[in-house]
Formats: sequence, C-alpha cells, structure tokens
Amino acid sequence: MITDCHTHINCPSSDIDTKEYQEACRKVDSSIVLAAGRDNGLQAGKELSGYVANHAKLTGFATINPAREAVTAAAVKEATVELGLKGVVLYCSAGKFHPTHSRAMRLYEALVELKLPVFFHNVSTFNADSVMAFAQPHLLDEVAREFPSLKMVIGMMGQPFVEQTVCMLSKHVNVYGDLTISPFRKWEVYNTVVRAYEAGVMDKLLFGSGYPIARPDACIETLLGFNMLLANTNLPAVPREEIRGVIERDTLSILGIAQKSERKVSD
Repeated sequence: MITDCHTHINCPSSDIDTKEYQEACRKVDSSIVLAAGRDNGLQAGKELSGYVANHAKLTGFATINPAREAVTAAAVKEATVELGLKGVVLYCSAGKFHPTHSRAMRLYEALVELKLPVFFHNVSTFNADSVMAFAQPHLLDEVAREFPSLKMVIGMMGQPFVEQTVCMLSKHVNVYGDLTISPFRKWEVYNTVVRAYEAGVMDKLLFGSGYPIARPDACIETLLGFNMLLANTNLPAVPREEIRGVIERDTLSILGIAQKSERKVSD
C-alpha cells in the first residue's frame, strides 16, 4: 500500500483542479490532504472536509494557528473531528508562532486527548515575512518530551535542517519525517536518504510528494532509481528494499488513522 502523506489542493476546488488531482494521485492508494495555511483555519477545514468526504482515497488534515484561533478542546474538536478531518497541520514559520508557544502547547494537549496526529509544515517555501527560526526541528524536542504519545510528522524532513530532523527521529518514538522530495534535486534527495539510512531511521520516514509541487509517481521513480546515479563512483548506496519500505509504509496506521472502509458510517 502506498500513501502520499503530503498533498495540497485548492479548496473550494474547480472541476479542473479536481480532475488534475485525481489523475496525479491515481498511482497511490491513499493521500493525506493538508489544509492551506490561512488565518481562518475553520473555514479552510470546512472547505477541505467537503472535498475529501467525496473521495475514498483522501484523508484531510485541518489547519489551526494557535496564536490567532481558539485552542480549547471543544474548539479543536469542532475544527477536526466534527468535520471528519483526521489530524492537524501547523505552519509555524508562515504563521509566525513559536511551536512551543503556550497556546500551541494547549493545542497539543487537545490533540492528545482527541488522539489526532500533527504535521509540521514549516520549511518548503520561505516567504520574506515568514520566521525562519520557528522552522527549526529541534524546537519540537520540547513538544515531543511533554507529549510523548503525540504522533508528530516533520514536513519535508525539516529542509534545510535535515540533521536536526534525523536527531529528532532517532530520539523520539512518535516523531516521523516526511520524505517529500523534489525529483529535480537528485543530489539533495541522495544526501537526505543516505543520512537517514546511516542514522538507522529509515523506518521513521513517510513517503510524500508535496503535490502540486511534484507528482507522486515522479517522486517514486526518483527514489527507486537514485542508486543508479552512483554507477562508477565510490559513494555509499542505500539498499533498494529500504527505499521501497518507505514508499510502501502503512502511514495511516502509523498515525493512528483508520482507512475509510474501516471507519464508522457516522464519520
């Protein structure tokens, strides 16, 4: 089973967006769709909820900015469970809040109570006014220590702070890395995967594409074929079965999310 743990779609989506998304994701068995970062997270969640509810392969994650939105258990439940969304995505650097801000910590407490995972989407594209310091994965160490049962995913391996992410994966049982890659940056892909392999944390990597930045089929092809780039070199390789293990990982089960076929009708 192949799950793409990192995708986006414009909501409300046009027919063109819908068709493009379905075509791009047809080679995966399931996809996690992350709500777009915006001030009105509840509205974004409602739009996303309406879309994923009609597609069996899709699982939606709500977005919340704890610096601007209510983070009581009731408010978080309204933004997630009551909309049929199965996790939360946080944009700390773009949202300009420290991941251990007191309000953010209250949010994590609510997520633990609701048994929902959190995806930290902090680094892919830095806007001029984003706070780069808040994107550093080591800041999540306090969160993982305070809430050891909270399932956490560090988006895009925390690029450009990959070393910090690898340390987090090594240290904390419930912290995972989103191996969303760019098929056009093969040297970056190679170094990221080799670093994870040498650190013994390949089992903590989850496959992602970052769609629409890249298509999942192109990312899979790049991952499976990057060892071929090493022909006639002395560079270390990564066993193909280790890479395939990342691509075929049962991400939803790891994050405590039931397949839609296994969920109650009331979902």
